Amino acid sequence: MTAQQLDVIGFGNAIVDVISRAEEAFLDRHDMRKGGMTLIDEARAEAVYAAMGPGVEISGGSAANTMVGVAALGGRSGFAGKVRDDELGGIFAHDIRAAGVAYATPPAASGPATARCLILVTPDGERTMNTFLGAAQDLSPADVDEAMVTSAAVTYLEGYLWDPPAAKEAFLKAAGIAHKAGRTVALTLSDAFCVGRYRAEFLDLIRNGTVDLVFANEAELSSLYETGFDEALARLRTDARRAVVTRSEKGALCVAGEEIVTVSAFPVVRVVDTTGAGDLFAAGFLHGFARGFTAEESLKLGALAASEIIGHIGARPERKLKEFALEHGLRV
Repeated sequence: MTAQQLDVIGFGNAIVDVISRAEEAFLDRHDMRKGGMTLIDEARAEAVYAAMGPGVEISGGSAANTMVGVAALGGRSGFAGKVRDDELGGIFAHDIRAAGVAYATPPAASGPATARCLILVTPDGERTMNTFLGAAQDLSPADVDEAMVTSAAVTYLEGYLWDPPAAKEAFLKAAGIAHKAGRTVALTLSDAFCVGRYRAEFLDLIRNGTVDLVFANEAELSSLYETGFDEALARLRTDARRAVVTRSEKGALCVAGEEIVTVSAFPVVRVVDTTGAGDLFAAGFLHGFARGFTAEESLKLGALAASEIIGHIGARPERKLKEFALEHGLRV
């Protein structure tokens, strides 16, 4: 096994989020599925952006958010994701590096613009995402840095990355490199609708050992097995080597064969925006897992990180998570 330099490297869509508050009537008028993520083209992105209220631009992307969370906990993280050499691409690259994440994917000199996700947050804090993948879908096997993957304890793959064919090839190449180096490969299912599109393929990745660690929320898990939570969890315990399932206010659990560990959710005064809650939960768990913490310790770090993110707009931490964790007596 080669020397470890990173705790986690994430592969995902490099996206700039545009977040705006909206009433549910807005979602109805624009035929949006509340709480889901819908892929849109550039024309639709321009139309929705024009109709949105005042927005906040924040660099995002699911796996990128997770890597920022790992760094905020004091971990060593890296990210691979494609942007265009345009204004939003420059914003994304600056933001993720400024957050302490190693990022070296070269920008595209031509082709579609940098990806953006138009996020509508309803009064209940639920987010509805409209994503133009743009340059992000052009991530290719050539963008996989073998040395970085080999050096990371965990390679974390974003389920959304399964949409573009070239990115799928990059996903599988990274997984192969990680396993050759004796590392762990993790997958987040990303979204219940994403699971619906690739259910059979995701199950195959889990069952054939391409993936060692799976992250899912209740909706994604039920979608994966097309059944209720309890039965779906039982099947997951059979199929996956290890899995983490988040349950919102009901806390979270980690299963590995017959072992099951559960933790409660951290108390939150007010849910402002659930954007990134799952991403930051994964950050906390991965940080602990990569450093050899127990499942309970890792779950608690995930719950704490998620509690910080849902208390404000945006999917990037607004305070130093390492200090936050230490204040609550957690090991980092």
